[in-house]
Amino acid sequence: MEKQKVWFITGASKGFGLELVKQLRQQGHQVAATSRNVAELRQAAGPEADDFLPLAVELASEASVREAIAATVAQFGRIDVVANNAGYGQLGSLEELSDAEARANFEVNVFGTLNVVRQALPQLRQQGSGHILNFSSIAGIMGSFPGWGIYCATKFAVEGLSESLAAEVAPFGVKVTLVEPGYFRTNFLDSGSLRTPENQLDAYTLVRESEAVHLQQIRGSQPGDPVKAVAAIIAVAAAPNPPLHLLLGQDAYDMANAKIKALQEDMAQWKHVTVATGFAEPATV
Repeated sequence: MEKQKVWFITGASKGFGLELVKQLRQQGHQVAATSRNVAELRQAAGPEADDFLPLAVELASEASVREAIAATVAQFGRIDVVANNAGYGQLGSLEELSDAEARANFEVNVFGTLNVVRQALPQLRQQGSGHILNFSSIAGIMGSFPGWGIYCATKFAVEGLSESLAAEVAPFGVKVTLVEPGYFRTNFLDSGSLRTPENQLDAYTLVRESEAVHLQQIRGSQPGDPVKAVAAIIAVAAAPNPPLHLLLGQDAYDMANAKIKALQEDMAQWKHVTVATGFAEPATV
């Protein structure tokens, strides 16, 4: 068996987070798991035990996150892997969504992740080791999904901060991996994990069509198996040289390739404009 590790997992009462808790405990690891609703977490994952610490945490509160990190270290003595899994989807065109709706999605998906990273790093730096898994999405690589603009924006933000984070913490022996799933058969498209705009505009027919496709056709028939995805995540966390980008699912792989191809085509077509924007003569000292 792989060396026993201590995991700290957010959003652990459902989806990938809950599956992580189950598989890790089966493998003999120690797990601290958080949820806004700790009763729901205990019901789904089991009561507190020697190997399991369920915690009620408000990710938007740095104080709440700090207390959870401290409780984990007090219980298990260290933290080896931080899995920032908590988040939710927000549907609606950019014009439809209110400032409050947009900011609320960023508060959880981006600033909640930042709060955990900020509070966990002193422990990881002190140890001289650790691995941070930030859950993004293929929507953090390809943003051309009508009605998903704010959600994509949160995941693009997670991508950017994680790439910078990886460079910043490498000298401390801390690794970073972005987990970028495609469509997996979790409860992500259910009402508890997906919000729709309070005020819809009839003009956005493409957005309504996208909503209908996701809620009526894709939901319940996603091609990805979350059990296999979580097994892959655990394996990557055990690798000596884990990737910065971990795409999960054939669909994610194909969409990422399509994005790369589209970017390369734009670069090639407009190269003459791109490279013509410098000074004609080099600067002199």
